[in-house]
Amino acid sequence: MSRIGRLSIKIPKGVEVKVQDRKVIVKGPKGQLEKDVPEPIEVELNGDELICKRPSDERQIRALHGLARALINNMVVGVSEGFSKELLVIGVGYKVEEKGKSLIFHIGYSHPIDFPLPEGIKASVERQKEIKVKLEGCDKELLGLVAAKIRALRPPEPYKGKGIQYADETIIRKAGKAGAK
Repeated sequence: MSRIGRLSIKIPKGVEVKVQDRKVIVKGPKGQLEKDVPEPIEVELNGDELICKRPSDERQIRALHGLARALINNMVVGVSEGFSKELLVIGVGYKVEEKGKSLIFHIGYSHPIDFPLPEGIKASVERQKEIKVKLEGCDKELLGLVAAKIRALRPPEPYKGKGIQYADETIIRKAGKAGAK
C-alpha cells in the first residue's frame, strides 16, 4: 500500500468535511475548498478522520492514491492553518506597491506592471534592506501558481542577483567578464 495514501487525515476542531460522490468539500476558519477525487479512489469519513482507499494495486492507481490523499490533506491544513510564501525583490530602484486587490511592480521596465491578485490570496509588502512580498492563502496550489507568476515577471539573474526570487532560494552567482590586460 502507498506509504502516503494509507495514512489517515486527522480533521482538526473547527473544520467541517463533506464527501459527496467524487467531491470533497472542506470548510474552516480560513475559507472553503473543494476538489474532485480521481476516479478509482474512494474517500471515507470516519468520525474525525478521512481515509483514502484504492480498489487495486495497479501502478497508475497507486500513484493516484497518494496524490488524492496529499491533495485532501493540503485542503485540511489550508483551511485550518493556511499557507504562505515569501518573495524577495532585489534591485536598485525596484519597488512594489499595494493598491487594493493588486500589486504594482516597478522592476526596471519602461512601465509599471499591475498584477491583480486572485480571490483567496492576500499580499503584504515589507520594506527593509530588500523588499519582501508575503503571500498568504488557504489553497496551496493557487498560492504556488501566483508566486511563480510573480517570480516570472523578473526572474533573478546570475551576475548581480537582481530580480524577484523566493526567500529560501539560493541564486548561483557567475563571475562577470575578466578584465582585459
